[in-house]
Amino acid sequence: MAFFATKEPLLLSLLLAIGFFVVAASAGNFYESFDITWGDGRANILENGQLLTCTLDKTSGSGFQSKKEYLYGKIDMKLKLVAGNSAGTVTAYYLSSKGATWDEIDFEFLGNLTGQPYTIHTNVFTGGKGDREMQFHLWFDPTADFHTYTVHWNPINIIFLVDGIPIRVFKNNEKHGVAFPKIQPMKIYSSLWEADDWATQGGRVKIDWSNAPFKASYRNFNDQSSCSRTSNATWVSCDANNNSWMWTTLTPHQYGQMKWVQDEYMIYNYCTDYKRFPQGLAKECNKLE
Repeated sequence: MAFFATKEPLLLSLLLAIGFFVVAASAGNFYESFDITWGDGRANILENGQLLTCTLDKTSGSGFQSKKEYLYGKIDMKLKLVAGNSAGTVTAYYLSSKGATWDEIDFEFLGNLTGQPYTIHTNVFTGGKGDREMQFHLWFDPTADFHTYTVHWNPINIIFLVDGIPIRVFKNNEKHGVAFPKIQPMKIYSSLWEADDWATQGGRVKIDWSNAPFKASYRNFNDQSSCSRTSNATWVSCDANNNSWMWTTLTPHQYGQMKWVQDEYMIYNYCTDYKRFPQGLAKECNKLE
């Protein structure tokens, strides 16, 4: 595989960070891509590896993690969320590294009372620090069918997409002193768990256990556009010149789509919460170039 040509300043750090990662080549089969890590039988891989389900009851939730670690990638997963009265439940789907100064890219789906909209909670952690929450409602019922949730993470930006529509971008503003995840490899994690102390209406609405077991379902995992490793002993360079996803930013049309989502469906933005951050908003909340 070709090595990087340092045509741009960003490539230097990319060379150091990705030089030993291999381009991912798996998609779809949960047996090949994930390990069930907790839940005592409440998470299951079905349909010859094409479907994964997590359940939550009064005793326990359940979860799984990827076999691979990733350092940049366009990663898709189809989810169908807990139906009916899902108040107090959280379905988490995220990438995270390890250690006290971890990096993390979050989708969390906060349950609802029947007939009320789900809340999508997004966040970005760098060096163990988050506090970058943006929350959205959706323009469809995420419990009626599967929908695709995408993290597109490259050296330029992190793009959160729902069915291919961008809802949020976190740009690389290192030159302005804003930390950006670029060195620590992350695994994919997902879980269904109880969080009725905060998840629905700030914890005012609790889980109704008469609706248990609650179930979230997963299909069509795709990590083919990514750099990954399965062990510390296997290091292969990633070809930046032939992988256009590494340099993808939003097109003008996509910016228009994101503006529509944020105008119509965003319900919280840390970049406008002066009450929470009286000392001043985060640097990236300013228009940085």
